[in-house]
Amino acid sequence: MRLNLQTDFALRVLMFLAAQKRQASIEEIADAYGISRNHLTKVARHLADMGLISARRGRGGGLELVLPPEEIGVGKVVREMESLSGFVECFERDSNTCPVAGACGLQGALRSALDDFLARLDDYTVADLLPRPDRFTKALAKSPPG
Repeated sequence: MRLNLQTDFALRVLMFLAAQKRQASIEEIADAYGISRNHLTKVARHLADMGLISARRGRGGGLELVLPPEEIGVGKVVREMESLSGFVECFERDSNTCPVAGACGLQGALRSALDDFLARLDDYTVADLLPRPDRFTKALAKSPPG
């Protein structure tokens, strides 16, 4: 299983903002991680729609956490950013063409595994992803741009 880039970027944005404890621009975050500003803009819009960050344009604008990092659940972010209904074809009722859907145990096994995966992520907050925010910030400062 692999998380999509938008989920990865969303978690990175949240971690960056939590570690910095201040407003930051998309450009600043993109440069720190060496990732596309365009992709990051889409992710920031989604995070703002979720109510996790505020995004202000223009001079003095930027991204900022709306909630404390201790209140932002990793499982919630993953659920919102990922398209988990299409994890495998047989999860999609409307477009499922699998001839053995409902007659095999794969769907149940995968549903159970996915539920376990998400339940484990529910045990973590963004704050938990930053046990040492100072080390995180220093590591970003040392990393060469992408």
